[in-house]
Amino acid sequence: MVASASRVVLDWFLPLTGDSRTNLALGSATDNDPARLHAASRRPTLDYLSQIARASEHLGFESVLVPTGGGNEESWTIATALTQHTRRLEYLVAVRPGLVSPTLQAQVTASFQNVSDGRLRINVVAGGEDAEQRRFGDRIGHDGRYARAAEYLEVLTRLWTGERVTHHGDFFDIEDAYIPAISTVPEIYLGGSSDAAIAVAAEHADVYLTWGEPPAQAGEKIARVAERAAARGRTLRYGIRLHAIARPTSDEAWAVADALIAGLDPAVVADRRAAFAASGSVGQQRQFALTNGGTSRAELEIHPGLWAGASLVRGGAGTALVGSYTEVADLIEEYRAVGFSEFVLSGYPHLEEAYWFGEGVRPELARRGLL
Repeated sequence: MVASASRVVLDWFLPLTGDSRTNLALGSATDNDPARLHAASRRPTLDYLSQIARASEHLGFESVLVPTGGGNEESWTIATALTQHTRRLEYLVAVRPGLVSPTLQAQVTASFQNVSDGRLRINVVAGGEDAEQRRFGDRIGHDGRYARAAEYLEVLTRLWTGERVTHHGDFFDIEDAYIPAISTVPEIYLGGSSDAAIAVAAEHADVYLTWGEPPAQAGEKIARVAERAAARGRTLRYGIRLHAIARPTSDEAWAVADALIAGLDPAVVADRRAAFAASGSVGQQRQFALTNGGTSRAELEIHPGLWAGASLVRGGAGTALVGSYTEVADLIEEYRAVGFSEFVLSGYPHLEEAYWFGEGVRPELARRGLL
């Protein structure tokens, strides 16, 4: 078991495919199909996203995850704009290595740090679905994408120091690249459940980020990463990506969870489950395996207070902390005990759920001395 950290870091999420208060099949809960962007009950306008960003800052979240995907609004554009609507909030921007050159990425990050006064973190998304990668002209296979990510990060981090970089590798051929050294180097977050992903995280990440699995199962993954990192003389921090439904009482929270899936079209669920079953992502396969696709609470509560309802239609992170403020805080402590110190959270809709968590669970965590 990895020793638990003394402090809990709380982050929130920006729904760049839209949002919904009534149905998980609308907005950011579904796949990155551009058609769904226009079906969302709340469009991902700058006005709406800036409300979420300001609320996140007001409620004490340290950063917001800005996702990437074919159906998303473009992450760097949105994050850069939102820096002008906030003062302290940091932006954990998702990056797909190889879609732009590491030299250009170094320039973009340097400019973002200048514009935001150093409020950038980077979430490296190396894996994912082959079909999604092909939409961007990328035909490299799963393990190759992680090998490319390692090379990409090597070049990128050298450039951030102000070094003049000439690099002839398997994926990048760069001559005399240079940017002025940046004063605040972004932390690197990287996830993935495959051996290839864990090897890259152990070598290059500051924070290993995983989708929500039951605490013991997620803790086993930490042990794998920590062992690989220790062999390289490195120590990482560990974060987990979860949704949250927190209310004053457990019954109120579970009523919200039940309502979110009550109106799902069985055909949509079947379509999404078939896609998840065929996924080439090891992490997605692990999320799929958490349930058998049933929709009852008994089938979807895979650990006390951990609900997999979102996994019926949402790719990626598919589990939620559900319960009273005290119960959700208890479950966060359970994850903390196996080594997680950072929690990247979201909820439907993201504006209101930020307040439910921020005004309900966060004070409880503070009372326990965890913040």
